[in-house]
Amino acid sequence: MVVGSGAREHALVWKIAQNHKVEKIFISPGNAGTASLAENIVIHPDDIESLATIAKDKGVDLVIVGPEQPLSLGIVDYFENLSIPIFGPTKAASQIESSKIFAKELMIQNNIPCSQGVAFSSYNEAYSYLIQQTPPFVVKADGLAAGKGIIITNSLSEASQALKDMMEGKVFGSAGSKVIIDTYISGREVSLLAFTDGKSISTMIPVCDYKKARDGDHGPNTGGMGCYSRPDFFPPQMAYKATQTVLLPAIKAMSQRGTPYKGVLYAGLMITDEGDIIVLEFNCRFGDPETQVLLPLLKTDIVDICLAVVQGRLDKIKIEWSNKACVGTVMSSAGYPASYEKGYPIIGLESIDKDALVFQTGTKLGNEGKIYNNSGRVLTLSCTGKDIEEAREKVYHNIKNIHFNGSYYRKDIALRKVN
Repeated sequence: MVVGSGAREHALVWKIAQNHKVEKIFISPGNAGTASLAENIVIHPDDIESLATIAKDKGVDLVIVGPEQPLSLGIVDYFENLSIPIFGPTKAASQIESSKIFAKELMIQNNIPCSQGVAFSSYNEAYSYLIQQTPPFVVKADGLAAGKGIIITNSLSEASQALKDMMEGKVFGSAGSKVIIDTYISGREVSLLAFTDGKSISTMIPVCDYKKARDGDHGPNTGGMGCYSRPDFFPPQMAYKATQTVLLPAIKAMSQRGTPYKGVLYAGLMITDEGDIIVLEFNCRFGDPETQVLLPLLKTDIVDICLAVVQGRLDKIKIEWSNKACVGTVMSSAGYPASYEKGYPIIGLESIDKDALVFQTGTKLGNEGKIYNNSGRVLTLSCTGKDIEEAREKVYHNIKNIHFNGSYYRKDIALRKVN
């Protein structure tokens, strides 16, 4: 059973379905795209008790959790107490994402390279500190904010407003009750994910995502508008260095503090102009849209990997990746990440090439079999190629055939390969 409803979870279901030993796949709640590969069960990912009841009733042998919210609520702890095998970190371990203050303290205490931020629980104290800083200003909500809780701006008034919105306006609920005012780090961003069973680690292919809503990295932050792998500026030797200086120390530190970390550990990294590797953030799960460009390149069976993680024998399995490149572009609803309209039929899904992959995010199946947009991010179209240029060409050749009222997507995904 896969927990979640987005393109990340659709990609997981797609990959799981390639294992011929898997008799049945459930997903909760799923979307219109997952319905063709799995049985959608309409239970919210945060309803942990109901999910456990379904898993028991259906005889589920493995649960894979997609989103961060149920992980932060303790879904892994709950399922483990019922002896239901589940892939993901415990509530205590998932603090590495659910609290940026926790992650910052962990990094500083264990000499993991990071920016020097200051944490605040008082708005007045945070504001007094903020106005003494020089731009660019970086304001981060401590808790989970669906990828939108980080504001970077050169404007003191915008930074001050963001601080007020988080701490007093509660735009992110309790997630913004505490904040970090961070040091701005410039360079090139890359995401490095790894499978870990709490002892050993297997690093994935590095990927680069695009957070801004519009071409040229303009507009507000989103949950991610596209992604590509592999970036030229982050060669294997640099990935090895990041594994040794970031991922392994983090896993070791989590174990030493009595909260061993199992699942996927995701490090958001900045590569400075001097070649230094700085951690921007940790996430406690598969990324979205990163998963949509990673799983098409994964040669090893995903079920075998997840079971090895759950059973603490990751070192006994060899994980292999394709040498190809992959590019994914997200199609969104007009207005996203602010208010948007939904309920429009999606046209052209059947007209794409056979080797193009559509992973649906916010879609809904109508009574007449039509698929409708149902959220801000609607789908990710992913293509592989011998190199980034070929993969990118395939993506934009195909995505132009898909549309719905108000649909938009960035047209510059994977053009920014070296900055």
